[in-house]
Amino acid sequence: MTAPPRILSIAGSDSSGGAGIQADIKTITMLGGYAMTAITAVTAQDTTGVRDLQVLSPEMVAAQIDACFGDIGVDAVKIGMLGSPDIARVAAQRLEQLDVPVVFDPVMVATSGAPLADEATIAVFERLMAMAMLTTPNLPELAALGGLESVLERSPAVLVKGGHEQGDMLVDRLVTREGEVARWEGRRIETRHNHGTGCTLSSAIATCLGMGLDLEEAIARGRSFVRAALAAAPGFGKGHGPMGHQAVRPG
Repeated sequence: MTAPPRILSIAGSDSSGGAGIQADIKTITMLGGYAMTAITAVTAQDTTGVRDLQVLSPEMVAAQIDACFGDIGVDAVKIGMLGSPDIARVAAQRLEQLDVPVVFDPVMVATSGAPLADEATIAVFERLMAMAMLTTPNLPELAALGGLESVLERSPAVLVKGGHEQGDMLVDRLVTREGEVARWEGRRIETRHNHGTGCTLSSAIATCLGMGLDLEEAIARGRSFVRAALAAAPGFGKGHGPMGHQAVRPG
C-alpha cells in the first residue's frame, strides 16, 4: 500500500470545528493525506464570531514543528493563522530548512470579520511569501498586502481568490511573475455556510502538492473540493456555518 502524503498544517484552532486546524485535518484526511499540526493559537469561537483567543508561545509552536519534522517527516506544508510576529519568524526559520511545497494562506480576518493578524505579524509575512510555492490571498488580504504586484515581488505564484467579488460568476486566477497562467470560473454558491473556505482550499492544495501533482492541477482539485463541501454544508450554527467536509469523496 502506498503511504499517504504527510501534510503539516501550521495554524490556529477553531473550537467550532469549521475553520483552522480542524478544517485542515478534515480536508487533508478526506483527500487521502496524513494530517499533522502545529497549533499557533487557541480560539473560542462559533459561527457568529471569535469570542476569545490565546496565542501559544513561539517555543511551543517550534517544538510542534520539530516533532513532526524529526520523526514522521513532511511532504508539504500549509500555513494559516500565525497569531504573532514571533511565531511567524519561528515558522519561517523552521521551513527554510525544508525542500517541500509550502502553501501560505495569509489569514488576517475571519469570515465573521474578526481580525486574526496585527500589523507586526503582517510585516513578517514577506519572509513566508518568499519561501512559499503559492500564496492564496482573498481580495481584502491582497489589498492589505499592497496589491498583486507587491505580493509577486515576494511570492513566485499567487492564487487570487475572487470570492469577495460581486455578481453570480466568480473567478480565481493563478498569477506568476510571467503573468496570469490559469483561471477558473464558477457560479457563486449562495450560502451562509462558508466558514473556513480559505483554510480548506489552502490545505487541499497542499495535500495535492504533497501527492506530487503540479500546481495547476492541485489548485483545480482543491477548488472542486471546496465547492463540493460548500454544497454539502450540514446547516449548523446561526452565523457563517461550517462546510460539509465529511460528505465529500475525492474524485
